[in-house]
Amino acid sequence: MTVSLPLVVVLGFFAWGVIKFLGVRTWIVVLIALFGFWLSHTFMAPAIESGTRSGVDVINGSDD
Repeated sequence: MTVSLPLVVVLGFFAWGVIKFLGVRTWIVVLIALFGFWLSHTFMAPAIESGTRSGVDVINGSDD
């Protein structure tokens, strides 16, 4: 059985675990999320997008 989860769901579970079990403060998580949001509107966004897709393809083992 194959289950497909969006990357944002996996990252959401990871962030919840970090807050819950490692004791990271919520304001730090919000600050990092805002930084990511603002970073997505810069010239670096296409490089980040392609790097993320390449990393996911390597982990999944898909060859396009």
